[in-house]
Amino acid sequence: MVKHRIFIVLLVMVGLLLIACREQTPDVEAQLQAALATHEVTSLDIGDSPEAAKAALGQMLFFDKVLSGNRDISCATCHHPSQGSGDGLPVSIGTGGAGLGPARQIGYGRSFIPRNAPEVFNRGSAEWTTMFWDNRVIVEDGVFHTPAGEKLLLGLDNVLAAQAMFPVTSADEMRGSAGDVDALGKANELALIAADDLPAIWAGLMERLLAYPEYVALFQAAYPDVTVADLTFAHAANAIAAFEIQAYSLPNSPWNNYLNGDSIALTALEKEGARLFYGEANCVNCHSGSLLTDQTPHALAVPQVGPGKGDESPLDLGRWRETDATSDMYAFRTPSLHNVAVSGPYMHDGAFATLEAAVLHHLNPEASLLTYDPATHLHPDLVDTFQNDPALLAEMLEYVDPALAPARALSDAEIEALLAFLHTLTDPAVTKLDQYVPASVPSGLPVQDIVMQNSN
Repeated sequence: MVKHRIFIVLLVMVGLLLIACREQTPDVEAQLQAALATHEVTSLDIGDSPEAAKAALGQMLFFDKVLSGNRDISCATCHHPSQGSGDGLPVSIGTGGAGLGPARQIGYGRSFIPRNAPEVFNRGSAEWTTMFWDNRVIVEDGVFHTPAGEKLLLGLDNVLAAQAMFPVTSADEMRGSAGDVDALGKANELALIAADDLPAIWAGLMERLLAYPEYVALFQAAYPDVTVADLTFAHAANAIAAFEIQAYSLPNSPWNNYLNGDSIALTALEKEGARLFYGEANCVNCHSGSLLTDQTPHALAVPQVGPGKGDESPLDLGRWRETDATSDMYAFRTPSLHNVAVSGPYMHDGAFATLEAAVLHHLNPEASLLTYDPATHLHPDLVDTFQNDPALLAEMLEYVDPALAPARALSDAEIEALLAFLHTLTDPAVTKLDQYVPASVPSGLPVQDIVMQNSN
């Protein structure tokens, strides 16, 4: 009899809970829809599908280590399908390294790359106008503004192709240094070219590529109206961009499905998180539009870790290095949040290993910076690089963009809802991207070792 009464009480409680949920859901739904209308939020448009022949060429180039001076690293090493289109490291390991993802080891006498390898999802959208953490590649009214200036080759298809022109020219990332011997035991001829002679570096790469008959055939299939003599690295960059667009355009996240009219694509908790994202949490102030980024640099007092960049090393002053404007000190471009749950570590230097830690930093940069524990988040070789001088931390906090502050403090339950929403930005197809890893590439350099050393 007692058990029967307990059962009835539990049944009544469940019923009341269900009624409460039904009463709350329409309110959350209405508030979310109102916020989406206010911010003119639309579903993601990934753009047109790239030409098949161009993407096929780009796939080979993307995975072929022949594009690196030492023939030991490819584009895929830092933007691998199995690593959320990144490399799973706080800051990347360039030429001279070995392995893939978090297990990758730095080479003898080499340095870490200053910044985190950003994800490259959905770059086929026409809304993209900038690339790199410091916005150093920009397209405005069809004109490209890049570190190459007037030396930039003509004929680039889009801003993503413009971005692909530069990692191959970086000594630490892909080109290597004078005196290096490549994977075939030969002198690295690309490293002997002056660092600022970008056209010569690009020409040297094309000379390498066109020495392989299979690449000649792939280029001719992709560009039937261009003679072999007229091919430049801009054609290669366009193909690499085409492949990235083909492989990494993922429009079927629960969130995008919701925006396309599927009202049950999100749970009540996830909708509450979305409401907070576009409401009190103020995430939309920077993560706006269908790309979930304003593509603008902001200072957030992110812990300074890694080797630093340029003359300011071990600091990285972000966009300031490009503009020399005080307002750009410690400012880095807002990343897109599509597939963010699989894109860690987070921030320009990978300072946070978890999405939750990154969110908490956004909500309270001062508390996060002043209590930052590098051992919790970083590769062991990077722990001692954390710049924790009190004067520096105070200066960084002075530059924090006030637009980033939430309207109010969020409760633990609200933070849980916000994180639940962020997970809805992941397309399930992200787990199936290894299909794009080719069995071989025209140079004959190894590809499969990249997959076999995957730590996931």
